[in-house]
Amino acid sequence: MGVKDRSARQKTFLRQQILDAARELLVRDGYEKLSMRRVAERIDYSPTAIYLHFKDKQELVSSLCDETFARLIRELETLPDECPDPVARLRKGMERYIAFGLKHPDHYLPAFVLPVPAHLDPKRKDDAMSSESSGMRAFAFLRECIADGVKARLNNLGFNIDDDEKTKRAVKAYQKVYLKQDNGSGIAKDILDDIKTRHDKAP
Repeated sequence: MGVKDRSARQKTFLRQQILDAARELLVRDGYEKLSMRRVAERIDYSPTAIYLHFKDKQELVSSLCDETFARLIRELETLPDECPDPVARLRKGMERYIAFGLKHPDHYLPAFVLPVPAHLDPKRKDDAMSSESSGMRAFAFLRECIADGVKARLNNLGFNIDDDEKTKRAVKAYQKVYLKQDNGSGIAKDILDDIKTRHDKAP
């Protein structure tokens, strides 16, 4: 291995150390108590080393969320090939969302649960809400699964989803309600109960 390759690997390894330490401190102590100096102390490096990888605390936390959403997308992107049936894909997609949170709570909490800092830089907020961001791509995948699942169910019941404007509006309304439910409803609640039961019984 050449000197450049070794240096690149060391930089990648250090960056991951920084992210892991920051995630642990963020989950344990919250955003306000997180600092670049505390992260540096956690991994026995100088604060200068942290700033070589991340401009500031907001960039560090944004990178944590991006890493989490990228992992979630990898869990979801194979679903269309695995589950051609839209209803089955919806169920499997919900299962994977929930299983991801149960399996990776330290990843899930910063990205989905902890509140957005009040003084977050407006540009970073806009970037996070961009359709190209990892977070919105993961959310869009779930939204599409819900829309396809609802359409398939309605078609099975005899509704013409493509021609009926009222049905189209009903689907959109259902999506909004479905995505705002804290504990889910209908099929989502069944999935949640099932996943939690299997998780509790796992060795």
